[in-house]
Amino acid sequence: MVRRYRRWNELSQAGLAERVSVSRQTIANIEKGNYSPSVHLALAICRVLGRTVEEIFGDEQEQEQ
Repeated sequence: MVRRYRRWNELSQAGLAERVSVSRQTIANIEKGNYSPSVHLALAICRVLGRTVEEIFGDEQEQEQ
């Protein structure tokens, strides 16, 4: 979901990474599901993307119901 909301906000991985003070590779790994962000980082991503933690990091199956 990070990728979807990042694109809706017209941000590149590098742009989002800069705004939350991590590397572009960290954002790429979060989007691929290879890395679970800390609570601090997850909240920072949500603030930048203007979404809630549940919207971005919640279970996709729960969101579809």
